[in-house]
Amino acid sequence: MTQPIVLSESEIATLLPQVDIRAVLERMFRSLADGNAVQPPQTLSLFPADTGDFITYLGVLADEKVFGAKLSPYIPGDGNALVTAWTLLMSMETGTPILLCDAKKLTTERTAAASIIAADLLAAPQSSVLTIVGSGPMGLAHLRYAEGMRHWKEIRIASPDVENCEVPRTLSSGISVSKSTNANEAIEGADVVLLCTSSGTPVIDAKALSKAAVVTSISTNVANAHEVDPAALRDFDVYCDYRATTPAAAGEMKLATAAGFWSADALCGDLPELLTGRAKPPSRERPALFRSIGLGLEDVAAAVALLAAARA
Repeated sequence: MTQPIVLSESEIATLLPQVDIRAVLERMFRSLADGNAVQPPQTLSLFPADTGDFITYLGVLADEKVFGAKLSPYIPGDGNALVTAWTLLMSMETGTPILLCDAKKLTTERTAAASIIAADLLAAPQSSVLTIVGSGPMGLAHLRYAEGMRHWKEIRIASPDVENCEVPRTLSSGISVSKSTNANEAIEGADVVLLCTSSGTPVIDAKALSKAAVVTSISTNVANAHEVDPAALRDFDVYCDYRATTPAAAGEMKLATAAGFWSADALCGDLPELLTGRAKPPSRERPALFRSIGLGLEDVAAAVALLAAARA
């Protein structure tokens, strides 16, 4: 049996510039819309005695004749939580492993790419003010993917410790980036707001958003994590990465549903529907929220692209 290729974080960092992650994900979501991919629900498994957990992300990508899983543990430690991730790809034809890769950096890339696909499809063409909440690696990845999305006139990055982070002052396009320690001030008047934190509680006041703003929000391993107040969902046009799985996993959706504020029936669309023109467009009469939980298929598709680059 041929041994699987094993890629470390440093090897992945070398290969990533050769891969267009956004294009890879767009193809995958269209395959999902056409029934050529399968996305099972993610599962959260708890370690005994409250010592951590791990999330399992699964996916089947028939176009590439592969299936796979990403395992992402959360280990609290002594105040310094450890989060890792590894993805395993297997062949649908032979049933054997073909790739094992460190998926931490890849997770950052596919998360940012998915956010920007949604923001690009949902935001008005004339959008000119971008705010990113979060100045760590995830926020900076979102900035890279968002830079060419629109002709921005203003870009803001907000986080409590933004002054201590390596945030560029000027982008290659010549646009300057302003910093703020107050997220609610930074989102005022913004056309697109990208939430890129690991917070388990809301990071913005939705009332500070402009009427037609588009907001994207991501996930973290914290139980029921949410960057937006669950009660605010009733005031958004809500979208997600995949309607069959996200409402049962996203913290604010679960909490809002349990409290009777919202239900999955109110979803306006997901990424497969948005990319194939089957989703309801934003009303522009209230903000639009795109919520991603991260899909196993994103990990599988990104890993397939890396494997091709490694073989090349």
